[in-house]
Amino acid sequence: GEGRSVRGSNAPGYMVKLSEAAKFLAAVMDGRKPAYLLQEALTTSDFPQLFGDILDRQLLANYREWPRTYQNYCKVSQVRDFRTVKRFRVDGAESVLSTVAEQAEYPGSSVSDDQYSYSVAKYGRRMPFSWETIINDDLDALKDIPMRFGRAARRTEERFATALFVSSTGPNSTFFSNTNKNIVNTTNGATATNPPLSISGLQDAFTVLMNQVDADGEPIVVEAVELVVPTALEVTAMNILNALELRINEAGGTSNQQLVTTNWMKSRVRVSVNPYLSLIATTNGKTSWYLFANPNNGRPAIEVGFLRGHTEPEIFLKEPNARRVGGASDPMGGDFDTDSLQYKVLHVLGGTLMDPKM
Repeated sequence: GEGRSVRGSNAPGYMVKLSEAAKFLAAVMDGRKPAYLLQEALTTSDFPQLFGDILDRQLLANYREWPRTYQNYCKVSQVRDFRTVKRFRVDGAESVLSTVAEQAEYPGSSVSDDQYSYSVAKYGRRMPFSWETIINDDLDALKDIPMRFGRAARRTEERFATALFVSSTGPNSTFFSNTNKNIVNTTNGATATNPPLSISGLQDAFTVLMNQVDADGEPIVVEAVELVVPTALEVTAMNILNALELRINEAGGTSNQQLVTTNWMKSRVRVSVNPYLSLIATTNGKTSWYLFANPNNGRPAIEVGFLRGHTEPEIFLKEPNARRVGGASDPMGGDFDTDSLQYKVLHVLGGTLMDPKM
């Protein structure tokens, strides 16, 4: 019972006060009003709640503005609680129909299913401030809270999603394997093994991806793909996709026999630059690159889920537990033992690898 959410209500009177508080706070931060006016306002009956709500709204603004790429190749969903959720994929009964002779019995078919499961978990941290900081600080510390918490929440999501398919030694060896036929090598239909990012390397990756079939041996239609690269390969990826034309060696020909075509990859491939690829995969993270099918095709390779009602990070303020003898408690008085104030950020997410064919 020591904490409360800083998020307020949407009542008209409350929103008017919030607007006034936001303008006042902005004036102090911009230097148009002296900081001691804010120090006095923090001890009034309603300003601490309004001030907290301002921080909460700034947190969401910074969180939403901070760039992220994982949702381009991961399915994003919501779960009801912290219990393990299950995801099912059903295959079968989609193969080409058989010819049925006159008065003959129709052939039977069956379906198979794959099951995936995961649960969400809490992520967060506390940020304490001393009472002296509140009194003496020029507001930079308080002003930085939403930006830092928002950035931390986005980074947590991006790193979590990346760590699902990348390990310290490179691509997840269980997910990416010859058994799953999703590695670029000659075994899986490519012309080269583990090629660097290039026009020919992307051609091989397309070949491997398009060779995937479902449980009935039928082709899986992939219309759009996501090229996920580390920062070290961003320039290479952009040069490939922004080229006006492609000059490709003709199959079976020599280097002097080339096909010249418009850059069709530009309309089929989108680039996602993921800085955590090289931070997690310390051995080959700067050279590894990945091709994912669009997660909206019904067979996502990865799913990242958020707790329903808590899909975005939230800030909490610890209630003061000190009361002046013979007087009212100070809303910003802080902890009885140390006079400190504490803000907390909470973010809830989870996820799992799903269909390696994608």
